[in-house]
Amino acid sequence: MTDRELDAAGVTDPALREAYRRCRALNARHGRTYFLATRLLPVERRPAVHALYGFARWADDIVDALGTGAGTERRDAELSALQRELDKGLRDGNSTEPVVRALADTARRYGIDHGHFADFMTAMRADLVVTDYADQAALRRYTHGSAAVIGLQMLPVLGTVVPREAAAPHAAALGVAFQLTNFLRDVGEDLDRGRVYLPADLLAAHGVDRALLCWSRDTGRRDRRITSALREFEALTRGVYREAAPGLGMLDPVSRPCIRAAFVLYGGILDAVARDGWSVLHRRAVVPRRRRAVVAADGLARVAAVRLRARAAGRDPDVRALTPYPAVSEGVA
Repeated sequence: MTDRELDAAGVTDPALREAYRRCRALNARHGRTYFLATRLLPVERRPAVHALYGFARWADDIVDALGTGAGTERRDAELSALQRELDKGLRDGNSTEPVVRALADTARRYGIDHGHFADFMTAMRADLVVTDYADQAALRRYTHGSAAVIGLQMLPVLGTVVPREAAAPHAAALGVAFQLTNFLRDVGEDLDRGRVYLPADLLAAHGVDRALLCWSRDTGRRDRRITSALREFEALTRGVYREAAPGLGMLDPVSRPCIRAAFVLYGGILDAVARDGWSVLHRRAVVPRRRRAVVAADGLARVAAVRLRARAAGRDPDVRALTPYPAVSEGVA
């Protein structure tokens, strides 16, 4: 499948093909939900999505996976090294780091605004020193760089049937909705890393603070005040999904099944959290495998329907006639 994707994308350089494979492996290993959804995209667009996600995952791993034993200084040095490689890659289109090389190639092919990557790196640096957020406004400033810009990076790859600027706010909202979902699901794991992403004012309104969260995490005991705060955060997150929803119909028809599947699956995580009794401080809620299979099957049916409509209209069902953006085989390095 990897070779088929790269061949369809027109990626012929052996080193660049290996770089994209590295990104795809990161996506498959760390992003099961989004990786599944990505399989619903036309094959020639998948490498670009893998590059965008792989880079984001790599940077996030520097912040988190090195662990507290590495210390802030070492993690800061790692991020600085990545920033230098990123700047070089975006400037001259090349890098000795495979993930950066694939990202730079994707950014060039799709004309992605380099400012989105700068904002993302700023958010990653914040995770080295910021351990909580006073209110929702402060959290939104963080999620602009950590999540909204991911949605904005994706837009040129997905394509739109409206001017891109009309779809941009919804794409940004979807990126934020996905991350807020992760924050709710991962409250316990983030607390172990010393971070609380739930806004302090929301927690305080329910009589919750970091000490109470730590007590619940350490003892395994529940507290109705924590449950109440989690329910409110879930409601706020669903509100962001509603902001994002109109953007689904603004996407290129061939991209809609992928993003709709991600929309449904990530929303399903919220359902799983509630179904599990809001026990996110004690275990991770997961979407049942059967539900994931149903969503994937629905996505495949939608892909087939798009292709049938394209054939009926006398267009190329493999997307090139459906997208307002250049095919990714153009301008191959």
